[in-house]
Amino acid sequence: MIRVLVVDDDFRVARLHAAQVARVPGYECVGEAHTAAEAREAITRERPDLVLLDVYLPDEDGIALLASLREAGHDVDVIIITAARDIATVRAAMRGGAVHYLVKPFGFEQLAAQLGAYRRWRADAESRSRTGITGQNDVDALFASQRASTAAAGPGPGSARRLPPTMQKVLDAVLGAGRPLGAQDVSDLIGISRPTAQRYLSELERKGRLTLHLEYGATGRPVNTYVPGG
Repeated sequence: MIRVLVVDDDFRVARLHAAQVARVPGYECVGEAHTAAEAREAITRERPDLVLLDVYLPDEDGIALLASLREAGHDVDVIIITAARDIATVRAAMRGGAVHYLVKPFGFEQLAAQLGAYRRWRADAESRSRTGITGQNDVDALFASQRASTAAAGPGPGSARRLPPTMQKVLDAVLGAGRPLGAQDVSDLIGISRPTAQRYLSELERKGRLTLHLEYGATGRPVNTYVPGG
């Protein structure tokens, strides 16, 4: 199993990403951290194979944390997960040795694709570590498998196609609500059936346009609601 630590200052987002990681075959989430200090402690304690690392942390920039992990000699791979889209941050992540960079919002399908590609690349690297590098062809093949991993998550959110009219209405309802909405809320707001609302909400979450947000009702049972972003 590939052991993953999720680092995000937002408790809700960290919990969601941890749950998504657990859904991917071959992966387990070994913990969540919400600050750089917590991340360092968790990495030392849990020794994860992979860290999903947010850039915006309250006590230290995630890119600086990545650099310090490398300087300290921690043998852990890092995928940056952030809303930051500026080229300076992307280049800094690349220089720091991040194996990939996922731009929020992203859905489960995109995260699962990247984790699947990372697992294949890791298996290739471990196989070559046992057999050894015999020449340039082996080096080229290993770098090629890493490039394939980088491309696996597919196009970013900005390349999404225009949504169908009803799906767009559902998205607009959640974006304009200012609070988490469930299927019944959307049904009441735009006049569609609850099952239809739920179907569109689930599809928007899969596309990365909405994020699943669990709330607990009066009975203590979890209720699926949705908020913008990933």
